[in-house]
Amino acid sequence: MENPLLHPFAFIYQIIQWFPNKLFTPDPPQPGAKLGRPKIAIIGAGLTGVSAASHCVGHGFDVQIFEAGPRKQLGGIWSRVNNTSGLQIHSIMYRFHPSVKWSGGYPNREQIVSQITELWKRYGLESKTKFDTRVEKVYKDDKGRWIINNPANGRFDGIIAAVGTCGDAKIPHIPGMDKFKGEIYHSSNLTGKEAKGKKIIIIGGGASAVEALEFAAHEEADKTYILARSDKWIIPRNPIIDILLSFNIFGAETPFSWIPETLLRKFFYRDLEDLAPTDKGLFTGTPMVNSDVMDKIRDGSAEWLRGDIKAFTEEGVKFNVRSKGVPAGGPGRERLVKGDIVVMATGFDRPTLNFLPEDSFEDPYTPPNWYLQTFPPQHVSVCANNCTYVNAIGSVGNWHIGIYTRILLMFLSDPLTRPRTFWMERWIDMTRFVKQFAPTGAFDFFTYLELIWWFTFCIVINPFRWKWAFFVFFGIGHALPKRVVEAEDRIRNGLGDRREDYDVGKSF
Repeated sequence: MENPLLHPFAFIYQIIQWFPNKLFTPDPPQPGAKLGRPKIAIIGAGLTGVSAASHCVGHGFDVQIFEAGPRKQLGGIWSRVNNTSGLQIHSIMYRFHPSVKWSGGYPNREQIVSQITELWKRYGLESKTKFDTRVEKVYKDDKGRWIINNPANGRFDGIIAAVGTCGDAKIPHIPGMDKFKGEIYHSSNLTGKEAKGKKIIIIGGGASAVEALEFAAHEEADKTYILARSDKWIIPRNPIIDILLSFNIFGAETPFSWIPETLLRKFFYRDLEDLAPTDKGLFTGTPMVNSDVMDKIRDGSAEWLRGDIKAFTEEGVKFNVRSKGVPAGGPGRERLVKGDIVVMATGFDRPTLNFLPEDSFEDPYTPPNWYLQTFPPQHVSVCANNCTYVNAIGSVGNWHIGIYTRILLMFLSDPLTRPRTFWMERWIDMTRFVKQFAPTGAFDFFTYLELIWWFTFCIVINPFRWKWAFFVFFGIGHALPKRVVEAEDRIRNGLGDRREDYDVGKSF
């Protein structure tokens, strides 16, 4: 604990984190404790997979984690990015488990991986993780239980797909790359590279570009050029502003969206207002969260160019600079941007969900158009946690990872809460209708408050779920609703309803 006199703000922040830890952290199982069914297969040992597994075992549910990579890839994408990479949003919005304890507002990669590893060990997940095990397929046995790859891996009652949204580094081929006399790297492969006094060209304008900018600043590069195909909304590194923006409950552009957009232009962009998009609203895509990029452009150490890549040359990149409002591929002024290093901030391929059954992808209910965006309507015992979203404004908090996990635990524990395919599809249809005028698809963009509305509706609409409300939202009181379920089971068994299939919905 920090000294309150020497570091008052750090002390207050640690106190703020102490409360959710004490109130909402499930107790780790005792060594050798026998965990019960339902048993859950978790696919992926990244931040979401480890967090979901800890929630499961903390509430008495057994798990097995399957990770395609080796042990060194525990932590998912955070295990593979640069040492200079860190959080862009404040860590108060990145509490992926209630027990996480951040020492500062913007932890780096090493601190994040350390927290994931500590959580993994604290909940005894070392013995429950199979590394170097790529999941190729999941299917059911004759009793409706899930098999992962083959029966040798066991049988499971539910599945949490936690493969994330960032897979292998994506490097598109651009004409002339072989002619460039400098160095070309992907934005995630910059650790150990030297750039002091050099000119860096960053191709791409998203979150990966921010990662490359951090590297350039750390290495004291002479000049950095950001070559972006289109303008992208940038919001400040301020937790209050970021949280307020996530309070748009409609999860889309509204007649009032001009208010935050105008405020950002006037008070954040200021003299750089030309960089703010005019062809797309703030609530249509995931914005960049960074304040440094503006400061670097103002002091001349960085330059943001809008346009199209034409080709590499020996000295740099031939770039067609477009004026504001001119569409991609439109007319402009060709310019040779000279540099010593080119960083491909071109993102990552999205990991596939093709291991799930084929009927999970039947039109028009394909991801992200699933129940609560994560449950395929044909399989209520499958939760694709944190890997189906496209764009969002909000938090990567312990709240929604935990809530999605506990909703699955509720469905597996209580058949009367388990929705039928028909009603899951109707919820999807309803959400599409409500957001029919959104410039994006209904599930292509959401805000955190909209997500909370989804969760609340899910619980309120079904009286059999009311007893689970505190458990779902806060992880409190699992024992009481389970005793009620046992009483309900005795009644159902007396009526001859004894068959249990965790993948079949029974509620209205």
